[in-house]
Amino acid sequence: MKIWVYIDHFKGEALPASWEALGVGKTLGDVSALVFGSGVDGVAKSAFEYGADEVLLADDAALADFRAEAFASTLSKLASAQSPDLILFPTTTRGRELAGMSAIDLNSGVLVDVIGLEADGDKVVATRPIYAGKLLEKTVCNAKPQLVTLRGRAFPKPEQKAGATGTITKVDAVPEAKTEVQGYSTSEGGVSLTDAGVIVSGGRGTSNNPALTPPGGMDEKQAEIWKAQEGFKLVGELAKVLGGAMGASRAAVDAGYIPYNHQVGQTGKVVSPDLYVACGISGAIQHLAGMRTAKVIVAINKDPDAPIFKVARYGVIGDMHKIVPALTEAFRKKLGK
Repeated sequence: MKIWVYIDHFKGEALPASWEALGVGKTLGDVSALVFGSGVDGVAKSAFEYGADEVLLADDAALADFRAEAFASTLSKLASAQSPDLILFPTTTRGRELAGMSAIDLNSGVLVDVIGLEADGDKVVATRPIYAGKLLEKTVCNAKPQLVTLRGRAFPKPEQKAGATGTITKVDAVPEAKTEVQGYSTSEGGVSLTDAGVIVSGGRGTSNNPALTPPGGMDEKQAEIWKAQEGFKLVGELAKVLGGAMGASRAAVDAGYIPYNHQVGQTGKVVSPDLYVACGISGAIQHLAGMRTAKVIVAINKDPDAPIFKVARYGVIGDMHKIVPALTEAFRKKLGK
């Protein structure tokens, strides 16, 4: 089986999910890593250290910024010429977009957000969550090449072998695109939600602290948002002590409490951390779809009937504004912080 793995990176910094995908590919056979960009020799070198047998390198100034049309055209032209059996992508924003566009160009299909993969002759059988994560299905792609996006942290990251080398094959870029990148901004530093081993998230309950008195001159909505932001400070402090990332429910984002880039759920980030702490989150289906594959889920909520308790391993019934600071202090002492 001829296997390719797309290495998603930003400005030469590969996402850990790319190495996880490379590790999955190696369990099925020899792997060629796809590295597209400009000045990405460092990414190619790292690909060998994480197990790639070959790197197909499209290094062109026109690929300095990710534009889906140019990257998909480059991949599709290459795949049409070399006929791989399987192409793996990390389930990142760029990875999903590239996989979808390439599948159209190649007249194939995509198996998305896969959490298990096994070989069956010249095909792969993929396991993925369906119905907002309530069920798992096994499915195959009958077209060639088979395109698969793999959920981040659903597979182990291979051990890095410093100094490992392999064959670099330079390939032509197809730089034409109808779009151009005129500029961009990056989010504040910190642990990425998709890569985090620990995530502490807040929901609508962050605004329900009767002990807080908003500053004068605020209307009801402004007061609500102010209270919620104070609540998210508690969530963020616990996340920081645990060395994790801060998340949020869609309800909290829609209410204006916190920016969208923190949203966990079906329409936000789909995450699989080792520990997920849900603070003041009721547990709507949309949110559960994005985090129920976490290894350990802890729920903190005043409502004993909140749906979040059905998926939590540990549940704490009570006011998050009292419980979260107590947890933060306890972990700070335990971890020597």
